[in-house]
Amino acid sequence: MLEVEDLNVGYGDLQVLWDVSMTIAEDDDVVALVGPNGTGKTTLMKTLSGIVEPTSGRIELFGEDTAAYDADEIVSLGFVQVSEGRNLFGEMSVYENLRMGAYRHRDEFEDTLEEVYEMFPVLAERRDQEAGTLSGGEQQMLAIGRGLMSQPDLLALDEPSGALAPQLAERVFEKIQQISDDVTVLLVEQHVDRALGLADRAYLLENGRITQTGTGEEMLESDHVRKAYLSG
Repeated sequence: MLEVEDLNVGYGDLQVLWDVSMTIAEDDDVVALVGPNGTGKTTLMKTLSGIVEPTSGRIELFGEDTAAYDADEIVSLGFVQVSEGRNLFGEMSVYENLRMGAYRHRDEFEDTLEEVYEMFPVLAERRDQEAGTLSGGEQQMLAIGRGLMSQPDLLALDEPSGALAPQLAERVFEKIQQISDDVTVLLVEQHVDRALGLADRAYLLENGRITQTGTGEEMLESDHVRKAYLSG
């Protein structure tokens, strides 16, 4: 589904990513990207999405080299990112936000909408409510739901539990596991233990470089990961 090879990315003279390589296969349900804040995880997501242009390296999505692709063309390929901060249209209703997510699949809007409502019943209950008035957990579910309206094959979630209370964060992780039954999820997450617990494959990004990779279970058992990122 995704092949990244020797990716270098920077902003002007500031290099952020160094020789990053990673793979997501069709049989992966969840692939986790973990590491400390400020190490380049969000930059990598933006580069995969076509928002940031790499300095060098190769990104192949679903067999297509995306070097010359715009962000909307990458969405059309089947890669959709739900960014950190959610980026909802606060004065628009829940329904209108979901409709915005389906701009490339208007003919199938109603069927996809019902699937999203089935997964997130609270969105059906709040369909006429302004997005900006939802609770933090509800806003995150709306952001994920809007991403699903684009019918992705690969859904990238950037810090989906960010700023949520533990109980609400746990609900989000449960939904991610449910989503991964049908859609491959690339999960960027500060809750390292939960992310690795869900992951088939995981990558550790430190100081702009991939420093460790393995299954989620292998990473949980890694001495370095345990000492640096897991309490106790």
